[in-house]
Order: sequence, then structure tokens, then C-alpha cells
Amino acid sequence: MRILKIAALAGLMGSTAAAGTLTEGKPYDGTVLKALLVKSSQFEAQQARLQDFTDRTGIEVQIDYVPFPNMREALSAEMIGGTGYDIVAVMDQWVQSMDMLLAPIDEMVERNNLDLADYPKVHLDRAYIDGALSGLPIRGHIQLMFYRKDLLADAGVEVPATWEDVTTAGQAVKEKTGVAGIALPYGKLNGQNLMIWYNLLWGHGGDVIDAEGKPLFNSEAGVKATAQYIDYLRKDGIVSDGAAVFTEQDAVNSFKQGNSAMLPVWWWVRSQLSDPEQSKLTDAQIGIATLPAVTGHPPTTYTNTWYFGITEETANREAAMEFLSWVSDAALEKQILLDPALNEVVAVHKSNLTDPEVNARWGGMHEAAAVAIENSPMIPYGPDWPRISEVLETAISSLASGASGDVAATLDKAAQEIAAH
Repeated sequence: MRILKIAALAGLMGSTAAAGTLTEGKPYDGTVLKALLVKSSQFEAQQARLQDFTDRTGIEVQIDYVPFPNMREALSAEMIGGTGYDIVAVMDQWVQSMDMLLAPIDEMVERNNLDLADYPKVHLDRAYIDGALSGLPIRGHIQLMFYRKDLLADAGVEVPATWEDVTTAGQAVKEKTGVAGIALPYGKLNGQNLMIWYNLLWGHGGDVIDAEGKPLFNSEAGVKATAQYIDYLRKDGIVSDGAAVFTEQDAVNSFKQGNSAMLPVWWWVRSQLSDPEQSKLTDAQIGIATLPAVTGHPPTTYTNTWYFGITEETANREAAMEFLSWVSDAALEKQILLDPALNEVVAVHKSNLTDPEVNARWGGMHEAAAVAIENSPMIPYGPDWPRISEVLETAISSLASGASGDVAATLDKAAQEIAAH
């Protein structure tokens, strides 16, 4: 069979040329695929464009959406019982535990001429199980620094380039305006109090765990990073009141209500920050930058990635690969990014992160993300990661609340608990 390049995405897809490939001649015409996906407005935007795929291939795709809290259970049920899905969405933290569910797709990816080089390394690498590619990145989130242009200007400071500058800028803002310098989550909820801490840890030259899951975070670098993170709250006084128990959404709300000048958080939050129904802020007040770096080191960002994979048990592997080729295409992603009726910011392709049209629409947010993601380390998620994360978030929470006061001892205790399992 010959492979035919997708020319243009029809109808409401516009005229942008696509880089993916579909097999010529509709060899899978009449096939009906079943997909198990986490509920996501991005995936629903893709679904709204599915007629283009069906017109080109003759393949129909039936999608079942599952809320995020129930998604891992649904995937586990599919892996154990095999309920007939051909395509599944899997989050990066779960990939290694889904080895019996996901089929390797390397040969089909090569045959369909898919450009893996257009994915940032941190998004792509987590899709491999024992050296075999098990899925393609479709949805990826990146952390950025959102800040109040007006408050920083009033205080006479620039957006912090380093985590050390965060203290200086935060104190200046608080002294001048009375507004807290930065909103950070220190409370326990699904590891949310770790997601900024990781960047401090990496910036100081540390890491969380090794490839075997053994603790590394209680190193000298880990102690420095953790002390710095806790000091923002307990020593420097630049964090919002009540932040010792803040979840991520509490931090976001603090920024939206004008109670904090800076907010390091996921980029998908951007649309909330100037939504008049939930925020006091306007677009003109909000700036976007990469997360700060530790002095002398490049900036990083913690990422979250969702993959679409093909199930081991499907009888429609080739047809499913046709869908993956279509849905993973950079042109489809760009069309959704630029759709004025949507507020979808997700881009997992380098070409879209640096695209002038995308950055013009989103205020340079994707360019900032491209800089940060270039140096982002990868946590080696294994089957034991949920327990490791829970131990770590408990340690951070105890330090933030004052229940624990010795950073080194608290990290050592957490490391011992993890290693003892």
C-alpha cells in the first residue's frame, strides 16, 4: 500500500497543510474503532473534526469519555478484562504500569512517516516501555510564571529570572502594594505541593528518584531546594496568607482575586485568569514568562503528558494507527489552537510552540514554554510512583505547617519510608 500525505484538513479545519500520513485507497473503509479517553475539551475539539478523518479513510471512531478521577480504574479494567477498546488515552505517570494494555507502535510510526523529532524529548520519552514506543503525545501541560505587570511595575521590579529573585521581587511588591508576592500551594492534594518544588530541586542539581525508584531528593541539593521553597512561606513572608494549606486551585484563586502578584502554574489556567465571571483581572494586567531558574542554571518546567495508544488485544491495529496518524498531526493541533471559538492552549509539537500565529494569539505563552521545556528533566515514573508522591507531599506539607522543622531530617525520614517498601 502507498502512504498518502494528508493534504489539508477540510471544512472547519481550514487550509493548513498537515505533516501526518494516511494510507491511500481507504483499505480500512467500514471499520469502527472504539476509543476510551479522559474527558477533555481538547479531545472534544478533535472529535468535532472527526468527519474529516472518516471522509479520508472510511473509518468511524466511537469515543467514550471518562472523568479524570475514574480514568485509571477504567484503563485497569480494560487491561484486565478487555472490553473492546482499540484506542486508549494514558497519562504519563501510568504508562509503565500499562505494559499489558499498550501495543508497541514503532514500526507503524516509521511506516507512516510520523515526525517524532517534532516532539519535545520530555513529552515523547515517557511513552516508551522497555525501549518500545507505546503511544503518541496528544495532550501536554507545561508550567509557566503568570505575573501582574502593574504590581511589579509599581514595585519597580522585573519579573524574576531566578528563584532567588522571587524573594526580592515578592518582598518589594508586598512592601509597596500590600499584595502577597507569590501564590504557592503547600497543602496536600494529589502531589500539587510538589510541582513547583521539583523545579527548585532540579535547579539546585538534585533529582527526585533514580531509574529504580530509589530516593535522591534528600541530597544536599534537595535540602537546599526544600529549604528555599519553605522559606518563601515561613521566613521570607512573600506567600499568600493561608498558603500552608493551599491547594493549586487556592493559589490560582488568590491570583485571580488580586491577592497575589505572581503565580507559577499550568498553562491551561491562562483562560481563567482574565475571565470576568471568575477573575478581577484583565488581559492587560497579566504577563507570562518561563519559570525562574536557580542562579547559574537554565530554567525548567514540570510537565504532564497524555498519550494515545493502541491496545494489545485490538483486531483493528492498522486502522487504529490511521487514527493516531490523523489525531497526532501538528496541523490539527494548530487549527484547534487558533480556533477563535475555543480557548485551547495545548501544544505538544515544537513547531506549534514556536509558531508566530500561535504565539500572537496567546501572548507569547508558547514561546516561553518552548524555552522552559528544552531543559526539563524527566521523573522516571514507575508502578510505585503514587506512593512515592504521597510520601513526598506529606513531607512538604509537614514542613509548611510547622509540624516538622528540620528539613534534612524530614527528607531523610521520607527517603527511609520510600526505601523500606
